[in-house]
Amino acid sequence: MLEISIPRIERYAVILGLVGTVITFFVRDVKDAGGFMVGALISLLTISSWSKLAASLTPGSDKAGLRGSAAFLIARYALIGGSIYGIVKVLGTTPVAMLLGLLVSFGGVVIELLQQASKK
Repeated sequence: MLEISIPRIERYAVILGLVGTVITFFVRDVKDAGGFMVGALISLLTISSWSKLAASLTPGSDKAGLRGSAAFLIARYALIGGSIYGIVKVLGTTPVAMLLGLLVSFGGVVIELLQQASKK
């Protein structure tokens, strides 16, 4: 059985966010690096929401946390859409940079899964 660690996933995502921001800064410019960083920060916020939602689905858990986590997960799409629009219009960054930043939590999960699979 896999033993997924949320703190490790968060660490991997932070590292990916920092590395991605620095690379974007040197390859593109400061505006796109800012867009990537904002996307990465939003992505990091969703890791804890997903883990709280998953924990609330386990038997014997507090169902009040389920409503809050589910509400945030639904509201995050409006937050992400508004953030992308605002960042693109205000900072002049490309939407691709921000969307790539949104993938850092996915990258953190993939790294954790690969690490757990290599232990078997």
